[in-house]
Amino acid sequence: MRAVKLVIEYDGTSYCGWQLQPNGITIQQVIEEALAKMLGQAVRLHSSGRTDAGVHALGMVASFKTAKELPLRAYSDGLNCLLPPDIAIREAAEVPLSFNPRADAIGKHYRYTIYNAKRRSPLMRLTSWHLRGELDVGQMREAASYFVGEHDFAAFRASNCVAKTTVRRLFAVSVAKEGDSVIIDVHGSGFLKNMVRVIAGTLAAVGQGKLDAGAIPGLLAGGDRAASGITAPPQGLCLMEVFYRPFISR
Repeated sequence: MRAVKLVIEYDGTSYCGWQLQPNGITIQQVIEEALAKMLGQAVRLHSSGRTDAGVHALGMVASFKTAKELPLRAYSDGLNCLLPPDIAIREAAEVPLSFNPRADAIGKHYRYTIYNAKRRSPLMRLTSWHLRGELDVGQMREAASYFVGEHDFAAFRASNCVAKTTVRRLFAVSVAKEGDSVIIDVHGSGFLKNMVRVIAGTLAAVGQGKLDAGAIPGLLAGGDRAASGITAPPQGLCLMEVFYRPFISR
């Protein structure tokens, strides 16, 4: 028996998110079906987390166990031949049988992209949130700094989030202007449901002058979801990377 770790890139536009569900096609379902074709048996993928419908990934991590002794390139180059154009395996590596993509993760990097221009962009419509009025990036940077550290993010999660605790630690939150795009990068040890999208919506409100940058500490302390910004649309969000401590593959 061996365990194989996959690093997966996908455009989530056409899918009902990562996780298997009865009412629509998901990323997990498509990859599991491709693996079943390759291996001649059903395979269950275990992931580092989940992404919602329309959300993208550059570095989703998942793993599975198999008794087949195929070369690793079969799980990258070979598997990619069985996957649709909007899903690809970027890397495949053998890992210890004890590897758990979710429990072993020590951090994640998410990126949210806002397209900040007068006119819409057909090329950006599936990977960004279009906001027309010019955003005050300086104020957004100031607001972003208040999110860094360990806080109760109850005011920055989905109403149906079932996490047992709403305390999370963010290592860095940055805001950068790149041409017509405003890029929000969030690094943290863990995230609540829709947390990055609510942070992005709140930072956008600051950039639009609807909310003071200095209001963020009060929002964190108050825990009132209704007081923070809207949940930014899913298409602007991308899971960039999942971080793990080094280990030695056999």
